[in-house]
This record gives sequence, structure tokens and C-alpha cells, in this order.
Amino acid sequence: MPVNDTLPLEIERRFLICRPSEEMLQSRCNAVYDMQQAYLQAGPGITERVRCRRQNGRAEYFHTEKTDCTARTRIERERKITEAEYERLLLRRDRQAQVICKRRWCLPWEGLVFEIDVYPFWPGLAVMEVELPQEDTEFSFPGGIRVLREVTENRLLSNAALARHIPPQEGLLRMP
Repeated sequence: MPVNDTLPLEIERRFLICRPSEEMLQSRCNAVYDMQQAYLQAGPGITERVRCRRQNGRAEYFHTEKTDCTARTRIERERKITEAEYERLLLRRDRQAQVICKRRWCLPWEGLVFEIDVYPFWPGLAVMEVELPQEDTEFSFPGGIRVLREVTENRLLSNAALARHIPPQEGLLRMP
């Protein structure tokens, strides 16, 4: 699918990292959210989800559809929804996929925001992603973050894939 300037694009790179300490994250991040996201039954080539995002006891709900353009770029249509619509959309949940729970820490660094997703199933690992204005945008990693490898093109580590199968931490540590 050709990339078009009029489409709502998400250009993102993802990295497997050593899980930072809670103290480091608290001291450097400007926002933290607890999230639950469920994947819905969707048409071919489309990933569709609903998300509940909580911060300071307040919940917000979102519906998102994504279509891949390249390994780094997707068409992303996201909208805020009501709790009632969230509950209604959950009726279309993909029963082959579990609900993914994570804590997202937002770390500003050199004009970008790095989002660090900490999952309950990996005590020593996390996934860090950064949205970019263009696929070839250069950036540096935030100091103090130990990057193990880029996983942008590893579809087995997307949230949608994790909802279906969570690879054991030990196996990920042994991967090149």
C-alpha cells in the first residue's frame, strides 16, 4: 500500500530493553498509564483493538484500527470512545487472544517521547517504542536505557501477537 500524506500515519520503531528500575522511571518520565487492551475480530490486513487507559484513577477509552504500509509505518485510525461503546466493542473480542495489561511510562528525550511498556509477564524485560515524523528520522536512545535489540520488524513481539502467545523471557534473552 503506498504511503500518502493525507492518511493518519503511525511511524514507529520498537526495541526490546532491559527493564528499568521503577525509581529511574519515576524520576525521568512525565506520564505513566495503566492499560488494558483487547484485540477485536477484524477484516484481513487490519488490526483492531480497544484500550482502557487509566491515570490517577481516571479511565479513558479508545478504539484503534491499524493497517500495515511498511514494517515501520501503519495507517492508524484512533478515536476516543465512551465506556459503554468500549463494553459494546468488547463483544467482538477475538477469543483466541488474551487481554494485554501493561504499564506505559512516557520518557521525553531530545524532542521525542519514548514509551516504555512494562508487562507483568517479563520481570527483566520491557519494550520501548518511539514514534517518528519520518521512517528515516535519526535519534539517540535515552541515557540509562539498555537496548538489547530492535524488534520493529519482529511481529512476534507486537502487542497483538503477545495477546496470542507470550514468549518466555529466557528465550528472548538468548535471541541474537
